[in-house]
This record gives sequence, C-alpha cells and structure tokens, in this order.
Amino acid sequence: MSRLLYSKTFGSGKPILILHGLFGMSDNWQTLGKEFGQFFETHVLDLRNHGKSFHSPDHTYLLMCNDLLIYIDQQGFDKVSFIGHSMGGKTAMLFATLHPNRVDKLVVVDIAPKYYPPHHQSILAGLHEVDNAYITRRSQANEILKSHFKDSGIRQFLLKSLFYKTKSKLSFRFNLKVLQEEIEQLGESLKKEAFFSGPCLFLSGANSDYICEGDEELIESHFPDVEIIEIPKAGHWVHAERPDEFFEKVSRFLIY
Repeated sequence: MSRLLYSKTFGSGKPILILHGLFGMSDNWQTLGKEFGQFFETHVLDLRNHGKSFHSPDHTYLLMCNDLLIYIDQQGFDKVSFIGHSMGGKTAMLFATLHPNRVDKLVVVDIAPKYYPPHHQSILAGLHEVDNAYITRRSQANEILKSHFKDSGIRQFLLKSLFYKTKSKLSFRFNLKVLQEEIEQLGESLKKEAFFSGPCLFLSGANSDYICEGDEELIESHFPDVEIIEIPKAGHWVHAERPDEFFEKVSRFLIY
C-alpha cells in the first residue's frame, strides 16, 4: 500500500492543506475544500490510519509531520498553509514549529498546544462494540453507538467512516486498534521551546471547552503573530456547525 497520504484536490493558486481530526477523514471537509478551491489549490488529506490513507502500527504527531513533509515534497511545494482541526490542528502546529520555512500561514481549529487527558472513553467503547459486531446497515451501528453516547452529531460524524469491507459487512476506515493504543499521546502538549513566528489564526467554538480563556497566553508563547477568534453558537466542530462564518474568517486571513 502507498505510504503517500490520500488526498482530494480542488482549485488552483497558493497551496493549502486541510487536516481532519481524530476519527475523521477528507470527506468531512469536501464541501469547504471546494469553497476554498475558489481561491487556492486546496488539498484535503486523509492522515495516516484514517480514511483511505495507509494503516500503520504507529500513530504519533512526529510521524504525521513526516508524512506531511513527504507529501509536500512530492507535490513540489516550497511553502504551504495549513488548516487543521483538533488532532489535525496539533499536527499542523508541530509541523510549523519543526519546519517553519515550509509554512506560509497556519489556521488551527478548536485545539490548543496544551495537554489534554484522554476523554473519548464512551466513544471508544461504542466504536469497539460496532467493530466487533457483524454490521450490515448503518442504522445498526447507530443504535449501538446511541447506547454509549447520545450526541447525534458525533454519531453521524463517526458513521461516515463506515464502508463495505465485504459485500455485506460494514467496517470503519480508521484503524481503531492503533488509535486507541495511541490515544494517550494524542493529548500531548507542544514542547515549551516549540515556536513559529509566522501568521496564525486560532478559531474556537463558544460552546466548546477545548480552548479556554487561560489558553491565550500559552498560544501566544508558541505563536506570537496570532489572532484568536471565538465563533458563537459553535461547538468543537466549528467548521461543520458554522461553515459560512468559518469560511469567511479563514479565507479573509489566508488571502490578506
């Protein structure tokens, strides 16, 4: 299997790479990818162990950054801009601090460069039950997930990763076993000395607790040229819940 990340590309212009969050995939960003394609060459990626990209027994931020460097070099890009959500945002943050000469602008969506303790236990339990069952219809998987957590938005998000692995059996595209094994380190913070001086935009959802008021000083210590914007009536999936406002804020930042 190819070790190059799977991607979908829209439009032309300066390159931007969009990175999804944990248990996500490029399909979650396809509509916005086409929107950004009006102004940029927009690459919507599947990170390792997600979507149609390769599965690996290892899943660390450093390895994901190496995957991105290989992808960027293969595309022949000198510099790119990033839009990264949650896990994808942490990956983009680390990449910018490791390879600042390869990054034009950085957009981080509802994640801070701090440590997050594991907090997906009910989701993981539901995913495991689905994974171990013989599922032939999405409605079956939905009922199992509903018994573990009530948020219908999260359930629909996870159900998008189901595909027919055989003619009758549905399976998840993401590598559940490895992601669970690596869940602790996916919450790790940036190292204190990590630094990127280029222009950055951090977007948080007003109804999300991923970025708190006290996090602004920490963000600025790593990314001094930063604008931090809170999007009203949005939770963790800012781009899905408030797509028009998200597009307006991000495109304005990237264009100007």
